[in-house]
Amino acid sequence: MSMELYVTDNFFNSGRTEILNAAGEAAGMLDLRSAFGSALDVYASSGELLYTGKFRLMLRRWQVMDGSGREIGELRPKFTLFSKKFEYDAGQRGVYEIESPNFSKEYIMTQDGVEVAHFARTSSWMLSGAYQLQNASPLDEYELVAVVMGVNAIRKRQRSAANSS
Repeated sequence: MSMELYVTDNFFNSGRTEILNAAGEAAGMLDLRSAFGSALDVYASSGELLYTGKFRLMLRRWQVMDGSGREIGELRPKFTLFSKKFEYDAGQRGVYEIESPNFSKEYIMTQDGVEVAHFARTSSWMLSGAYQLQNASPLDEYELVAVVMGVNAIRKRQRSAANSS
């Protein structure tokens, strides 16, 4: 079963932004707790806290926790020259590779070489500046929202480090 969600880009300010489904209806909410993109919460449309994502102290790794604060996965960047590559370790649920060619706004998520999800910045006039997430993986789509935002936060840190050197 494939699910499609849209997450609006609110990356330069903290605050809440809606998660929309393919019909454009509210399907949840993202709360960026910090203007520096270092922590966020993902809520169901019912208002229930589903997932939290945040950087580990002083590390470039992004932790994903469930609603009760238990760590369920960790996202880490992998060094490559010509693509943006990440690995999401979901513990017993498996390890996922996330890759995007240079200059591309699309990310493909694979497990054992098989595509299970992908996300990309949309250019739709209705949702410009949003990420479209299509999930066919066994992972919860709201967990993947926290992973997508983690990829974005790591990329932002990498760009600011490159700009300051």
